[in-house]
Amino acid sequence: MSILKVENLSKHFGGLTAVDDLCFELKEGEILGLIGPNGAGKTTVFNCLTGFLPLDQGEVYLENRSIKNRKPYEISRLGLVRTFQIVRPFLNISVLENVLVGSMLREPSLKKAREASRNILQFVGLGKYMQAPAGSLALPLRKRLELAKTLATQPKVLLLDEVMGGLIPAEVDEIIRLLREIHKQGMSILLIEHVMRGVMAVSQRVLVINYGRKIAEGLPQEVVANPEVIEAYLGKEFLSAQG
Repeated sequence: MSILKVENLSKHFGGLTAVDDLCFELKEGEILGLIGPNGAGKTTVFNCLTGFLPLDQGEVYLENRSIKNRKPYEISRLGLVRTFQIVRPFLNISVLENVLVGSMLREPSLKKAREASRNILQFVGLGKYMQAPAGSLALPLRKRLELAKTLATQPKVLLLDEVMGGLIPAEVDEIIRLLREIHKQGMSILLIEHVMRGVMAVSQRVLVINYGRKIAEGLPQEVVANPEVIEAYLGKEFLSAQG
């Protein structure tokens, strides 16, 4: 069963077509990787799905309910929540208070929201940083905080925009482990990522776009062997490294 369905999504900026007639589905409980070259339109897709940009054409369904051109806060309340490629914590308040903002979406009791926020921070490995100002965290920890903020809203679908970007291999391994744990809880995830080791490790299917159009979709091993994907994005060096 599909939890998120995108039909004929198109987005234009003047004469530039950023997303062109894109169709795909995210199954319930699935991790779907969304990959492609820089400028392929991946983040524009996220912006359209989450209400930050209006669609020029097409439809978006969450649990068979149209969310086309709804406001971001409305879409978040319905259970579709995203992270941002450039992490954006509230710098001048504590890590706990950052997550508390998300928890209050579902939990009107401040006491219960604090308890939920603490549990989430322990889960993502930020337990000892709860009272630290969010602005004091290094990038790897800010990435975890971004995840914690989204989880606090009790989402049905997570859209993750380069949560592994800028991390060293050991830090990527930790994010892979964390995403697997989140997925075990039944979460449906749409993942934009350039770190192909991470994409291959967690994705059950992969969707590839270039110039806003879908050029391949399927199992990770099939997609990375696709000649059009290799030419447009991966390069022959990737296959050599895999071998």
